[in-house]
Parts: sequence; C-alpha cells; structure tokens
Amino acid sequence: MSETLALCGVRDLDLAQTLDCGQCFRWVEQPDGSFTGVAFGKSAAVRLEKNTLYIETENREDEPLWRSYFDLDLDYASVRSELSKLHPVLAEAAEYAGGIRILRQEPYEALCTFIISQNNNIKRIKGIVQRLCECFGERLPDGAYAFPTVETMAALSVEDLAPLRAGFRARYLCDAAQRVSSGEVDLEYCRTAEYEDARAELMKITGVGVKVADCVLLFGLHRVEAFPVDVWMKRAMEKLFPGMQPSDFGPYAGIAQQYIFHYSRRHPELFD
Repeated sequence: MSETLALCGVRDLDLAQTLDCGQCFRWVEQPDGSFTGVAFGKSAAVRLEKNTLYIETENREDEPLWRSYFDLDLDYASVRSELSKLHPVLAEAAEYAGGIRILRQEPYEALCTFIISQNNNIKRIKGIVQRLCECFGERLPDGAYAFPTVETMAALSVEDLAPLRAGFRARYLCDAAQRVSSGEVDLEYCRTAEYEDARAELMKITGVGVKVADCVLLFGLHRVEAFPVDVWMKRAMEKLFPGMQPSDFGPYAGIAQQYIFHYSRRHPELFD
C-alpha cells in the first residue's frame, strides 16, 4: 500500500519546469499537472499544492530521499538573488525560470541518460531510457521499472542493446557500464575531486566529451559549478552574454545555466 508524504514549506519549485527541462528523463506529466516517475528504484507520484509537495510512494521512510532528490534544503531564493546581480538578462531569466531546482539524481543513471542524450531530442531520449528500463531493470510493485544496475549492464553486449534502438550510443553505454563496474571510472571520486580531474575521470569513457561530462557532474553529482554548453547554450551565451564565460557565473553557474537554457528555449524571438 502506498503512503503519501507531505513536505511542507516548499518554495521555488515548479514541477513542470524542474522535471521537464531536460535534466531528467523518467517523469511523465499527468492531466492534472502531477508527475509520475521513478528515482533510485522508487516509484512515486508527485504533486505540488501551494507550498506543500505531496509524494505518493511505497515507503514513508523515504522522505529524506525525496527531500534530497528535489534539493529542498538549498535556499534557491538566495542563489537567484546573487545570480541576478551578475547580469540584467540573467536576472530576467532567473525570474522566468525560478521554479527550476537541480535534482540530485543517481550518478550512474545520469551518466547513461546523458550518453543517450547526444544528438537526440527529449521525446526520443525518454523512449530509449524507458526501453532500457523495461528490458533490463527490476520490475517494481506498481509495474514500473527501476533503472538497470551497472552490474547488469556491464554484462550486456551492443547486440543485447539492439531493442533500445539507441544507435551509436549503445557502444558508449556498454563501455560506460564496464568501466564503472570495474572501478576504472569512479563516480563517487567525481563528487569531491577537483573539477577538471572529475571531468577527466568521466571522459575516460568512450563517447563522453566535455558537454556530457558536465551534464553528469551537474545533474548526477550535484556539482552546481558545472555549466554544460550545447548548441542552445552556445547561441545564448553569444547573443545574450557576449564576452562572458561560464566561470563568470560563479559557484552556482549550473543553476544559472538552467535558468538561461529554459528562458532561451521559451523565447526563440531573442535569436531572430
């Protein structure tokens, strides 16, 4: 039987902005504005009513997990205030996208999903990730599937991954699983290592370049100084922040990146 947790006093959280902005790929919006999904092998249905986040899940004792997952203990209002001082366009973006929080995702899942994200769109990424979980993940009591373990994936071949229709990414997924499983790539080391060392550790994996490494560091290891740059962000930086570098956004550059990314995607007229 499921339990409903009520996390009170939640501010600076918009579920749609946070769960559908491209930082995660396992949540589905429902007609009533709630979301269903899986994180850390736990199924949940989440909804926000005023300042209370309701989480329907299997175990009431999972409250600390969900507080951490949604990063509820970081004062985003304070972060937003500091970032807004850096540039007037960033202030506008921060106000527009102020409901985004950086999720604290499982690092290996983040690694795999951002490998899948290469040269891909969100709808297709979600489809590949869903097939990966259904084919190789543990079936949960409600019929959903957990993300497969690194041990399970390390035993798979590129041919085994053919049903995913992941294309060239299948080879990268196999390499990632084998290197993480063997200890050649240490994800927990990346959580606390010097930033360039952490990035270099992830880039040992075939197919992981700077952008994917930065995504894993930001979304899987909560290195909020990370500032992934894709085509959208390159355009946004050139057009909206000429002369600025990612390092100019300071210790919360990754949060600034999400504000800019969401604001830019929703305002294409800025790039005409």
